[in-house]
Amino acid sequence: MGNSQSGKAFEVLQKMAKSFFLPISILPFVGILLGIGASFTNPSTIASYHLEGMLGQGTVLHVFLEILKAVGIVVFGNLPLLFAMAVALGLAKQEKAVAVFAAAISFIAMHASINVLLTAKGTVLADGSILKGTAPGTITHVLGITSLELGVFGGIIAGLMVSYLHNRFYKIQLPAVISFFAGLRFVPIISILSSVLLGAVFFLVWPVIQTGIAGLGNIVVSSGLVGTFLFGCIERALIPFGLHHVFYIPIWQTALGGSMEVAGKMYFGAQNIYFAQLADPNTKAFSIDAVKFLVGKYPFMMGGLPGAALAMYHCVKKENRAAVKGLYLSAALTTFLTGITEPIEFTFLFLSPLLFGIHVLLAGTAFAACELLHIAVGTTFSDGLIDFSIFGILQGAAKTNYPLLIVLMLVYAVIYYALFRYLIVKWDVKIPGREDDFSADNAKLYTKADYQAKKNAAEDDERSCKILEGVGGVENVIDIDNCATRLRLTLADGTKVDEALLKTTGCSGVIRRGNAIQLIYGPIVSVLKSQFEEYVMSKCRGDGVVDNKDVTG
Repeated sequence: MGNSQSGKAFEVLQKMAKSFFLPISILPFVGILLGIGASFTNPSTIASYHLEGMLGQGTVLHVFLEILKAVGIVVFGNLPLLFAMAVALGLAKQEKAVAVFAAAISFIAMHASINVLLTAKGTVLADGSILKGTAPGTITHVLGITSLELGVFGGIIAGLMVSYLHNRFYKIQLPAVISFFAGLRFVPIISILSSVLLGAVFFLVWPVIQTGIAGLGNIVVSSGLVGTFLFGCIERALIPFGLHHVFYIPIWQTALGGSMEVAGKMYFGAQNIYFAQLADPNTKAFSIDAVKFLVGKYPFMMGGLPGAALAMYHCVKKENRAAVKGLYLSAALTTFLTGITEPIEFTFLFLSPLLFGIHVLLAGTAFAACELLHIAVGTTFSDGLIDFSIFGILQGAAKTNYPLLIVLMLVYAVIYYALFRYLIVKWDVKIPGREDDFSADNAKLYTKADYQAKKNAAEDDERSCKILEGVGGVENVIDIDNCATRLRLTLADGTKVDEALLKTTGCSGVIRRGNAIQLIYGPIVSVLKSQFEEYVMSKCRGDGVVDNKDVTG
């Protein structure tokens, strides 16, 4: 595959990963609602904390917590629809609202078509019930429609189809007699018609695919510590490319991550199984077969990487430590509290890829260690203190074995500290504060100064100006987006990127794949993206040089 083809492929995957991030990003909040609601409506939890008078059946707080639990369950239960809408939002070039609307309608139409075909076949009876003897988990209810269990795959494919149709037809012109249906109105129409065909295709091929996925899922789940180790390594190794969401979502949300019956209903995917058990008051212990794909990041996010940050600080020349202390403390607290690791990961990724490679291997061992010790603490998105408190401490040691996880965090803190301190000195890695030409003005990770700088409009414009110059000017910018820590751009000519200039704007690294580039800025990127987009549009010729895209990743 040539550079041009690989660049285009990376560009598509980058947009897919960015699209996935929107539904993923709501999971922490919804998961917290579900975790709190399920925990404090569980009779055994209420009794253990002696809260019967406050939280017992019939109390106002009990009803309120039941609402939180119900909201969490219904959101997690409808993730396929959310993925369909998010993919359409992320991949539509213009008029995104219409694309999202069409995706929602198409998702419903697709399942309605499947329902009719299943009914005609006799698998689904006229009253909506399922024929006895049907393989468990192959049929489900989607928005009240009895249909095939497509999981998030169904939503993703529906979103892909609608985004393609939208980008092709949203400007279509029709003969005068039917011109009312031209342009944007044509998109939902062609999408619905196409969804009928898509439903028929799924009806014919999905049972075979479903069997294959279930078989592959059995291999993944039964592969033991080796499979868990590889999962952890691959998930971290994809971080530099921004494609880790594409890798783990199928395991979290589909049969690739296993299956389990909870409270009389079959659930597929590691995270779906975990949250089903979380909502079930009869759960005595969480399934390690599912949670092993969720828990493994806690040891290095809350222990290992803060230990690495301390090691980096201790490797800084003594006369420079005061200038960089806040940088490393900020990075350590960010990963410990929220599980956002990219600020510190990219610091050593771009200065010493070998250090990042060691980090990848250690991440794999963390996943395997959690499985070996039967630690079952779940997560919504990223394994920081907030998730640990709700899905570990609050659930109790009997269900989660969380005290061993605390021990493991401390072990990984020591391992990372000792190993990184030794290797930074041995390889003379020029981390911030160890450079020969160190200047306090240029020392940069992600500190409060980044947030303060946003208050000054002149500084914002100056930075946006430098970024624009660094990516080849307004004529070279086609598309602007962001994820949690990266400014994602599609350029007309990727060779015009000036990495040296971009790094003077606070960018800790530049990833280039053809005309798709990612600029690493850390958690401030959502604000920076809006500032940069406004600045670019103010300089735009006004004829569509830049697609005005919403933030979806």
